[in-house]
Amino acid sequence: MDVMASWTALLICSVIPPSVALEMGRQHGRGPVAAAPGDLIIAGLFPIHEDVDHSQTSGAPHPPPCIRFAWKGLGRALAMISAIEDLNRSPLMTDVNVTLGYRILDSCHDVSTALRATADFSQGPVVALVGASYSELSIAVARQLTLEMIPQISYSSTAAILSDKSRFPAFMRTVPNDRHQTAAMVSLLSTFGWNWVGVVTTDGDYGRSALDHFVTQASEKGICVAFRSVLPQSATSANVQAAIVKTAETIHANPKVQVIVSFASPLHMMHLFQELRDGALGAGQGVEAMRRVWVASDSWSSSSSVTRNLTLQDIGHVVGFTFQHGEPKSFSECLSRLEAGELNCTGMKHILQELCKHLNGTDGPADPELVDISEVPVGPELLDASERSADPELLSRAVSLLKKHSQPDITFSVQMAVSVLANAVASICRSRDCKTPGSVQPWQVLEALQKEEFTLRGSTYRFDSNGDVNLGYDVSIWRSEGGLIHVHEVVAEYHPLNCSFTHSKTRKLQLLQNVISRCSNSCVPGEFKKTAESQHTCCYECINCTENYFSNSTDMDQCLSCDPSTEWSPQGSSGCTPKALRFFSWHDSFAAVLLSFSTMGILLALLVLALFLHRRDTPVVKAAGGALSHVILLSLVVSYVSAILFVGRPSGLQCKARQVLFGISFTLCVSCILVKTLKIVLAFQFNPGLPGILRGLYRSYAIIGICMAGQVATCICWLVLRSPFKQVTISQTEVLENCHEGSYVAFGVMLGYIAVLAFICFICAFKGRKLPQQFNEARFITFSMLLYLVSWLLFIPIYVTTSGVYLPAVEMVVILISNYGILSCHFFPKCYVMLFKSDQNNAGAFRKKLYEYSRKFSDLVIVSVSSESQQQSGPSISSEPSLENPPELSKESIGRNRSSFLVSGSGSTTRRCLRRSLSM
Repeated sequence: MDVMASWTALLICSVIPPSVALEMGRQHGRGPVAAAPGDLIIAGLFPIHEDVDHSQTSGAPHPPPCIRFAWKGLGRALAMISAIEDLNRSPLMTDVNVTLGYRILDSCHDVSTALRATADFSQGPVVALVGASYSELSIAVARQLTLEMIPQISYSSTAAILSDKSRFPAFMRTVPNDRHQTAAMVSLLSTFGWNWVGVVTTDGDYGRSALDHFVTQASEKGICVAFRSVLPQSATSANVQAAIVKTAETIHANPKVQVIVSFASPLHMMHLFQELRDGALGAGQGVEAMRRVWVASDSWSSSSSVTRNLTLQDIGHVVGFTFQHGEPKSFSECLSRLEAGELNCTGMKHILQELCKHLNGTDGPADPELVDISEVPVGPELLDASERSADPELLSRAVSLLKKHSQPDITFSVQMAVSVLANAVASICRSRDCKTPGSVQPWQVLEALQKEEFTLRGSTYRFDSNGDVNLGYDVSIWRSEGGLIHVHEVVAEYHPLNCSFTHSKTRKLQLLQNVISRCSNSCVPGEFKKTAESQHTCCYECINCTENYFSNSTDMDQCLSCDPSTEWSPQGSSGCTPKALRFFSWHDSFAAVLLSFSTMGILLALLVLALFLHRRDTPVVKAAGGALSHVILLSLVVSYVSAILFVGRPSGLQCKARQVLFGISFTLCVSCILVKTLKIVLAFQFNPGLPGILRGLYRSYAIIGICMAGQVATCICWLVLRSPFKQVTISQTEVLENCHEGSYVAFGVMLGYIAVLAFICFICAFKGRKLPQQFNEARFITFSMLLYLVSWLLFIPIYVTTSGVYLPAVEMVVILISNYGILSCHFFPKCYVMLFKSDQNNAGAFRKKLYEYSRKFSDLVIVSVSSESQQQSGPSISSEPSLENPPELSKESIGRNRSSFLVSGSGSTTRRCLRRSLSM
């Protein structure tokens, strides 16, 4: 038979000095576990047992017996006793000449039992209560204590509802509430990308509250709960085994759920692990099939005994959350002194016997913390065992078990609760005598607790407005070494104030990075999640983003749109690509060629202009038009400049300027050429009556002004009514910037106007094409105007059918052809004469050529007239004059007949016209 009860009695009596008497009176059939007198009494409520035996409940209002002894509850009670004894010896209490007593009862983890204990406290003179352990018990007890405003300080009740001061004004606690713990769990899951998890919890206020808060906070972070299992609170409930079996089946049926968050009790977790093992083996799988990452709440994160005969290799990883704590040195030192035999129980035989009777409901399996129900009658054997418990070997074993099942965080919380009560009592008793019974009321202690700061082991603490002391959480990872499981290896700390982690052992946490707990694989950038109806948001398909949409992070719910005016993206894109900005760029090779020709044209025109200015008094320059040739060259320079404006990123001003510059400059050029062609027609008009009239009408600058006025009027109307503008054409992958001509009618009128002037030049020049070769302007004008007309006729269909970047290049090419045609035909031959045939560029050479042409023309006329006479009068006896040696013509010979006069007149007219043409 196990001697656990006797060990318990031994430890209780060993911690309490012999001078303290244990009160063993009974209240409703159950007395206190321990009590000691003092000026002020602090009550304690601890789960010395895990449950009550409901099977023995009768109709009478008698408390059922407590079952399943709990070493944790005993350790917490001993921690309170140790803390009170230490404080009674400290200057804090000796300075005010007050001692604290205690009265500790067993809650048996049962609401009814806890309420009976609370009724006992209400009848006795207690100023505060330390307890209870579980939220459900604390809620019930707090409602009762609130009636008399007896302060209650819990060391492990974490339900968020207890922070509601309107409902629980006298409740305080030295641990954070569950909102912070569930927030820490959610933050941990989010850090590792686990969004498909299961939740297991024990029914009751704590479990339900933790479950609700976790689900709410998890959904805000995009974490889905694949399943939630709520186990009956009582381990003796008839349906608890069925619920555990169903939970194990659910876990096996969800292999994608590799992370399970548990708020269950240690006993439930022990049975669940056993059921998971049996289920895996029964399905023909290995034990490793049950392996998961278990995120343990404070309810079982320090209970390594839940694994029983399983190893961490079997169950997986356990990440535990425990309350942050200091080192409970006084309690550890007490246990060490007890183990060393420095404390004894001399003269405590009666007390041991009574405690053995009180703690008689356990059988002794391998793990005394989580034992099954086994009625063991109280008999002489157990009493004998208690008497033998002073055996040092037995004592050492008992202390080792107590150390094994101790929870440093809860022990620290218990000591903090006692310390804060001592500080509050001391602050009251500094100004009054507390020795008199009833001098200190519970509500006065409550006020002091709400106002005072307290110090514990060098650190200062204070309750917040909710009555909480938010110390934060330690995050530990269980590890196995030498067959033993270590549960207190802290790898991180969670700080509730800023909701952040401080990592102390990052390498340990990296072991969890390879664990994947997701319903669906992450959607990579370029995809978005498509969730089916009536399905969890964490279960989805990954669909490629359509064209012009993108996703730039994993698991996006929808794709983002690119800016259609400047960006584009192909299907399944993770980002937008800027649309290529297209225009006839300076960097384009074709543009470079055309720019080279434009620049060269400008330089050539300027060089020719310089040469003409330098040789302005020579016959060649005068025959070329003199000052008009200078105007033509300057207009060509402007026309070349307008061609350059067709290159580069267009702007509104550039679009307007390039057409207007070309239209006006080329109109000026053609107008000057037209004046030259008219001069040639007048110079060689053989009708004697017309030259005087035409010479009277011929005014070169007036003609140029009239021609320019028409084109200027056209351009002004174009710019005012519908001018050219910058046009942006957006396609799938490009943004094309070019110039829109505004009104194509006005554009056509401008070009047509120049074409009409060029055609007039062509007709007039064609009539005077038989001048001497040295001064034959008409031939070159004819060719240049023909080249202009042909190029612009070809321009129209090409321009209409061309689109895109190279549309400006089409017009630019035609402009360059027209400019080079005029420059080459009008000026290059004359430059050649001036530079390389200077002997022909003087007055003597000019007169000689004029004389030769006049003589040749006269002979040809005589021959023509003679031939007509012979045909009319018969055969002539005279021979045809030699064209190689024409005879000299005299006035007498010419005057002999009309034909000769006409010839003479024609020859004279020809010479006069040539001379006039040079002088014009």
